[in-house]
Amino acid sequence: MLRPESELSFREDAMEWCRGRYWIWRAPLLAYLAYAGVQHMRFIYYSSLFGGITFGIHELGHVIFSFLGQFIGVAGGSLAQLLAPLAAGAILLRQRDYYGVSVAGSWLSFSLYNLATYIADARAQELPLLGLTDDPIHDWHYLLTQTGLLNYDTILAFLTRCLGFAVLTASLALGAWLCWVMARPRPVAGEGRGPSPLPYR
Repeated sequence: MLRPESELSFREDAMEWCRGRYWIWRAPLLAYLAYAGVQHMRFIYYSSLFGGITFGIHELGHVIFSFLGQFIGVAGGSLAQLLAPLAAGAILLRQRDYYGVSVAGSWLSFSLYNLATYIADARAQELPLLGLTDDPIHDWHYLLTQTGLLNYDTILAFLTRCLGFAVLTASLALGAWLCWVMARPRPVAGEGRGPSPLPYR
């Protein structure tokens, strides 16, 4: 007897989701995400295919949060570029698209790497700034100055990169496991002893 989806564990439900789905076209995307993750670790100025989307969301975040005051308005860009992949992951998880969750997690890690580069530049202010105005301010110079943490910019950047690495590792591991489950040979109905723990729908 099948259990309701609400009673299945994450692992069981993910394995159920994999049934009838193909790994062959998902594997190249996973390979690209792994490649982009390595590039982010090697080069602080690297920008993946998600870079343009992340930048657009960052700038939109300033506009969305601007009505809450200058500090939140400045922080809004960084908040938005983190909230967007988190929201995407939450929606995909609700839809039981577990491979999509791994992609959203990879996007979040890329956004964290991008953010770490910006934070590390708070004192030096060497990055070329782009924005919606002719004279954009350096978000993290302003934020860390206001909070008295400017001298800790490189430490905060390092911690942000560590978080990005952890998120990337978990996301790629999930994607690789899902591809492996999809690629496994399926048992023929009636073979084996006893009922399958995850019967076909």
